[in-house]
Amino acid sequence: MALTGRTALLAALGALVVGLLVPSFAGVGAVTGALLLAVLADVLLAAPVRRLRIVRSGDTSVRLGEPATVELTVTNPSGRPLRARLRDAWPPSAWRPGTATTASRHTVLVPAHERRRVTTVLAPTRRGDHHAHRVTIRSLGPLGLAARQGSHRVPWTLRALPPFNSRKHLPSRLARLRELDGRTSVLTRGQGTEFDSLREYLPGDDVRSIDWRASARRNTVAVRTWRPERDRHILIVLDTGRTSAGRVGDAPRLDAALDAALLLTALATKAGDRVDLLAHDVRGRASVAGRSPSEILPAFTNAMALLEPALFETDMRSLVSTALRMAPHRSLIVVLTGLDAAPVEDGLLPLLPQLTRRHEIVLASVSDPHLDELAAARGTLDAVYGAAAAEQTRAERRHTAERLTRHGVTVLDAPPTALAPALADAYLAMKAAGRL
Repeated sequence: MALTGRTALLAALGALVVGLLVPSFAGVGAVTGALLLAVLADVLLAAPVRRLRIVRSGDTSVRLGEPATVELTVTNPSGRPLRARLRDAWPPSAWRPGTATTASRHTVLVPAHERRRVTTVLAPTRRGDHHAHRVTIRSLGPLGLAARQGSHRVPWTLRALPPFNSRKHLPSRLARLRELDGRTSVLTRGQGTEFDSLREYLPGDDVRSIDWRASARRNTVAVRTWRPERDRHILIVLDTGRTSAGRVGDAPRLDAALDAALLLTALATKAGDRVDLLAHDVRGRASVAGRSPSEILPAFTNAMALLEPALFETDMRSLVSTALRMAPHRSLIVVLTGLDAAPVEDGLLPLLPQLTRRHEIVLASVSDPHLDELAAARGTLDAVYGAAAAEQTRAERRHTAERLTRHGVTVLDAPPTALAPALADAYLAMKAAGRL
């Protein structure tokens, strides 16, 4: 049972009346007894809470930063109308800061043997699964003095998916892909490309592309046109170890890596290539393989939604062996990891020959733009020391990148907002060069 502010107000008014008109214990007892009887009657006349039937419906997934709606259908099986205040409890990460108090509370009036629906608007601030806690209902009596209160567990899970902010770069990269793919007048020729069609020779064409047999049949010089090969295999490897937990701006490095992986996946799927995913630190955290083109992007976003950085050093030997099992034939392996000198030189570099012997390797890393700001700072002693430390860090990253490049690895080191388009451009450049 719960008392309302109206009960407290009546008690104060009753005390005032007793003090002014009947200042005695009998007057106090009479006012108190009347108020207790009114409260008891109000509780008895309120609709029961335990018998209510509550069902959830609505969104089960949403991209991070976008609103989601979850509906509660409240059925009142009793013969008394339900006048209630309802609180739909969710974890704090399911709301925008400062909105939980207003968004989770509802006032509902359900006539006898009827049902009503209320809507809760959620806005998750973290990736992953958000579970509903409980629904608390306070059923008020007709006098508004007291209420019955109870809670119902109505399970529901809302999954917050990666936001995929880099999808704004997809249209421009798809236009370039259509040029490479021969859907416009631009056609390519070179090693690792597939034959497309024949056309008449034009001045400036490579004479090596002339098809002499076709020319003899057509009584005109014909040349072969080519398109980048399709149905290539791409394996995206996400390092979810401790280096991915480092924050760049307001988000960990892992979030930028997920965004870059999603853009590459969408682009490669449109190009007709097969894309698989591996997330690994000391053990495998997620794996998506063998999905059809229509299932790849939803499967990737669902798997990525549950990924969190692990505060352990990544087991590179296990990561490489797992990647080789998932890519038994020649593939493009994209490793999204850090460029810190110690983990790369001690963990990845000794294992690179196993990867580069058969596969094309791209290593993409998230750089911190704050280093550039520190390196440019001058004027005070602290600023000079900060600039020296930033320059040393940048020099170590460049040295690590050069060592990887000498082993045949394509290295990308870009800030969070530029990593996704840079990785997409590198993929398109490889297709244009026939390296896939």
